[in-house]
Amino acid sequence: MNMRPTTPLITVDLVIELIDRTHAPIVLIERKYPPHGWALPGGFVDVGETLEQAAIREAKEETTLDVTLKSLLGCYSSPSRDERGHTVSAVYIATAVGEPHAEDDAAGVDLFAVDALPEVMAFDHALIMADYKNYRLNGCVPPLRI
Repeated sequence: MNMRPTTPLITVDLVIELIDRTHAPIVLIERKYPPHGWALPGGFVDVGETLEQAAIREAKEETTLDVTLKSLLGCYSSPSRDERGHTVSAVYIATAVGEPHAEDDAAGVDLFAVDALPEVMAFDHALIMADYKNYRLNGCVPPLRI
């Protein structure tokens, strides 16, 4: 008899600042698979890897960038954040240099100023970016959402 609880899937997402560009624009991917739209690079954590290892791997797989993780922005766990099912995401702020290229689950990649993001973003990434914008302007971590 399996006594393991049924739990949400674990994911990571990254706010990647390109620090070799003026104003450190953010790297977003255009999703190849549903749900379509602009999103932060990221994906599912593999069994046997840490959250940080998963974040570095996902950034490389989707953008070809080698990132340096700076900090954890927060954890996002609303049951409705992903229409495919309940996921919990650890969101990291990372830096990188170079030219991103769309690979793996990304149909496209582009750079965006923090104050000029796409109007519609996949998942809860608009909320994450609002939290990041506040963090970047004021140094405040996101509020707890209970």
